[in-house]
Amino acid sequence: MIFHTGNKFPRLGLVVTEGARELGEKIDQYLVSWAKGGPEEKDTFLIECECPRFSSGDGKGIIRETIRGMDLYFLVDVGNYNCKYNIFGYQNCMSPDDHFQDLKRLIQASSGKAHSMTVIMPLLYGSRQHRRNYRESLDCACALQELKTMGVSNVVTFDAHDARVQNAIPLLGFDNIMPHYQVLKALLRYFPDIKLDRDHFMVVSPDEGAMHRNMYYSSVLEVNLGMFYKRRDYSRVVNGRNPIVAHEYLGDDVTGKTIFIADDIISSGESSLDIAYELKKRKADKIFVCATYALFTNGLDEFDKAYENGIITGVFGTNLTYRTDALKSRQWFYEVDCSKYIAYIIAAINHQVSVSALLDPHEKIKALLAGR
Repeated sequence: MIFHTGNKFPRLGLVVTEGARELGEKIDQYLVSWAKGGPEEKDTFLIECECPRFSSGDGKGIIRETIRGMDLYFLVDVGNYNCKYNIFGYQNCMSPDDHFQDLKRLIQASSGKAHSMTVIMPLLYGSRQHRRNYRESLDCACALQELKTMGVSNVVTFDAHDARVQNAIPLLGFDNIMPHYQVLKALLRYFPDIKLDRDHFMVVSPDEGAMHRNMYYSSVLEVNLGMFYKRRDYSRVVNGRNPIVAHEYLGDDVTGKTIFIADDIISSGESSLDIAYELKKRKADKIFVCATYALFTNGLDEFDKAYENGIITGVFGTNLTYRTDALKSRQWFYEVDCSKYIAYIIAAINHQVSVSALLDPHEKIKALLAGR
């Protein structure tokens, strides 16, 4: 393992905000196991820290141990609305703004004593507003510039809604990582009998914006690719967006085929279900939906109905953001664990090893398919 290379690299420290605690502990377990028996052996790489709140809602970041000269890796989940704090006697759920502010507090608390600072923010803050029209804010671009100003040297994120937002920080390291290998590994683990050939399997993009994700799957699996495009009513705005009038399909016949649909986010899930119903009308067999971030902002009832009626076979989502216990208990939901992947990335950056092979898992996917 790349850990056992001597003491010439800065000590590693993992600073985890409260919302990312579960994921951070899994990452730490991998780092500890890899360092065991070597010069960097430790019981934990987690740095003791917290962001307490005053009763007025004001907060502060505290790091409770020395971090001088260390490579610090700040892990934050801006989507964990299950974190709460008291304000004027009321309990408030933390928003992405609150999580991002806590990240900045902990960066401040390091007081410039770290050797380097890398932010690992799987769900990129403000990234759903990925472009600017007229008098609109562009929070993600401003947030990245803030991190650069605070001394952050690298930002690691997963499946950014539009990775071109990195143009706001052209001189800062920005890694947009796709969990393709982890998703396919989970698919084959839970459904070992699935046939991944052109005659039985097909990838369908839910819209034009997700084409690059689905093109990768179709290319590496050497299967056909179809696409839906969203016909919208641009005369109205509902909940901040133009409502979808219809989903139009472009592609080969899906009759009798297993369909794989990949997207970055399931928000309400309305689009995913509309597409699944349309595919079933076209006599598709099994339908798998994959989303890096399975948010389900409108609850799970509609997906329960779709599963009971045989519309969807399964939904795959990563552990890169908060999932409710109710979601994790559903028969149709399958979790994709990315903690080991992040641990590899942290170890590689800390030891100044190229992460190119980690960013492009094509060879690992080929080996996975060959080993079936």
